Amino acid sequence: MMIENKKKPNPIDIHVGSRIRLRRTMLGMSQEKLGESLGITFQQIQKYEKGTNRVGASRLQNISSILNVPVSFFFEDAPGEHNTSTGGMAEASSSNYVVDFLSSSEGLQLNRAFVKISDGKVRRKVVELVKALAAEADAE
Repeated sequence: MMIENKKKPNPIDIHVGSRIRLRRTMLGMSQEKLGESLGITFQQIQKYEKGTNRVGASRLQNISSILNVPVSFFFEDAPGEHNTSTGGMAEASSSNYVVDFLSSSEGLQLNRAFVKISDGKVRRKVVELVKALAAEADAE
């Protein structure tokens, strides 16, 4: 049994890697650019993102700094996390929906464009427009 566990990546390592990939792609950063910032190869970034290689604490701290998120970001909704006391399955599935959306091409494009809007009033109008379009689609 010990040998079998050695071959499969730990679910936490896979999760942390997927969160690194999510944030990196949200910023439009390549694996190569992240690797250069850390002084490692893009292949090493690939291994981190797949969970094949475990990210050490100091490296994770560097990654969080480069990607401009707190270290805790990489552990949000991690497997085995005690979600039942903070809202149960409904909350977990809604946050997974957000991750799935932001991992899609359309979600990334929309997010990148939206964060470039500096005027708060314009942002609210965009949200109102999207809500109106969604309500119209539901009515059909």
